[in-house]
Amino acid sequence: MLNIHNTLSRSKEVFTPIEPGKVRMYVCGMTVYDYCHLGHARVMVVFDMVARWLRASGYEVIYVRNITDIDDKIIRRAGENGESIRSLTDRFIAAMHEDADALGVLRPDHEPRATEYVAQMQQIIDKLQANGLAYVAANRDVCYSVRKFKGYGRLSGKSLDELRAGERVDVAADKQDPLDFVLWKHAREDEPDEVKWDSPWGCGRPGWHIECSAMSSQLLGDHFDIHGGGQDLQFPHHENEIAQSEGAHGHAFVNYWMHNGFVRVDDEKMSKSLGNFFTIRDVLKQYDPEVVRFFILRAHYRSPLNYSDAHLEDARSALTRLYTALKNVPPAAGGVPDWEEPHAQRFRAAMNDDFNTAEAVAVLFELANEVNRGADAGLSAQLQALAAVLGLLGREPQAFLQGGSAAADGDLAGIEAQIAARIAAKKAKNYAEADRIRADLLARGIVLEDSAHGTTWRRA
Repeated sequence: MLNIHNTLSRSKEVFTPIEPGKVRMYVCGMTVYDYCHLGHARVMVVFDMVARWLRASGYEVIYVRNITDIDDKIIRRAGENGESIRSLTDRFIAAMHEDADALGVLRPDHEPRATEYVAQMQQIIDKLQANGLAYVAANRDVCYSVRKFKGYGRLSGKSLDELRAGERVDVAADKQDPLDFVLWKHAREDEPDEVKWDSPWGCGRPGWHIECSAMSSQLLGDHFDIHGGGQDLQFPHHENEIAQSEGAHGHAFVNYWMHNGFVRVDDEKMSKSLGNFFTIRDVLKQYDPEVVRFFILRAHYRSPLNYSDAHLEDARSALTRLYTALKNVPPAAGGVPDWEEPHAQRFRAAMNDDFNTAEAVAVLFELANEVNRGADAGLSAQLQALAAVLGLLGREPQAFLQGGSAAADGDLAGIEAQIAARIAAKKAKNYAEADRIRADLLARGIVLEDSAHGTTWRRA
């Protein structure tokens, strides 16, 4: 039985889908004006894991993760670059897909672009105005009247008097209340024509929050199971989504709200101003993508994730231990977990406890220890099959174990030549030369492993 920590109730709840056997899930995706950073990596990997586990549990899942391709930052960046909005967003959507693919993130079932759903956004705004929850401000923006929605503040857990306008919510004298947020922005003369749409309120473009209300309701219905995103979106974005959607449709919007924790760098908040801001591409220049995925999944999704070279190196060493078990004991044919086996039962219990990947990964190491002790090909297959549920251990072990050092060394043939020279030195009983070659390779991060079947190598 799956239990999910619901941000709305601040407690774990038994998961009961609206439609038996089916799950509809929406996750707030990226605003595409730059390369994805580590925070984006965590969102992508975490909710990829959630979708994988739901499917492994037998649910039919419809997973939607949107793309924000109209936004103040996008308009500004395109202007700075002297390019069109579409050119900028297409380029960074392609880069996002490259990063996600590298991290083993499966594509969502739907990946809507905000600019394709402007008509649906206008329909919701029209309903809100008809319901007395939206008004045209003095500056001709259409705004949401927050104090008229009785449930505002439930998600963030704060009263209206405690709340302040969020980062992307303009505070202007034209509003009736500083907490009111923009649903439709009246067009400015200095903005390009490609960000202007006709509407009942004049030419303009949508506000940020209305985009997700429209895309989610269009693709999943106006009441669905799970809505996810980063913790930073809890307020104001998700709070405003609830106000918009429930204010327009008159009933519950989402049953379970999930938020992953922040990414920190050396125990400090990641930010460009602190100079500790890393794009996924920066990190993948130094670390294997599967190591980064493993690093993210090794922590519980709701806990803070502290990025540091030491933690990534530790993740690499840990993943190496798992792959080494598979290399030493090749898995038997199978590929599907045996859920009656004790390790699998503990793995399932961990995942059903609010997607506790930290405990699930611990089970993988218990299983790897059993594989090493008993040289059991069946348990090796179980290890591989359970890890596959998390999107891990999908490569040939030797490919992973040699991949990093080969990339760093840039000379696979040279490594093999030195191994051959060492074998020759040992045959000639020149053990000093054999030891020198081993030490030289080790200094370059290459570990030699001798067995009855010969000598293999892996990265340190």
